[in-house]
Amino acid sequence: MNVDVNIWRTLTRLMMWLFVFAVFSAVAITYHPLLKQNERMRSVIFHLDQQIQQEEAEQKRMRAAIEAMTKDPTTVERLVRERLGYARPGETVIRFEEQTR
Repeated sequence: MNVDVNIWRTLTRLMMWLFVFAVFSAVAITYHPLLKQNERMRSVIFHLDQQIQQEEAEQKRMRAAIEAMTKDPTTVERLVRERLGYARPGETVIRFEEQTR
């Protein structure tokens, strides 16, 4: 009779460990897709944050250019000379064309 009790005790412990393993396996299988989705979303957030930083830098550069154009007459004059080819009276404009290969 001592042998039967020991076998049942061992089987009971084995069943408890199998039950615990089954519960952990079920939880892992259930949450694995959620963890992968979380990882993908974090990656998307990281890339979007980088894009935001690039766009903010571009915005800062554009604001500085706009401010220079509205407040600095020499900047406006330089842009008109470069882009439109204007010159002051008495100046001669010389243009160099790029060679085509």
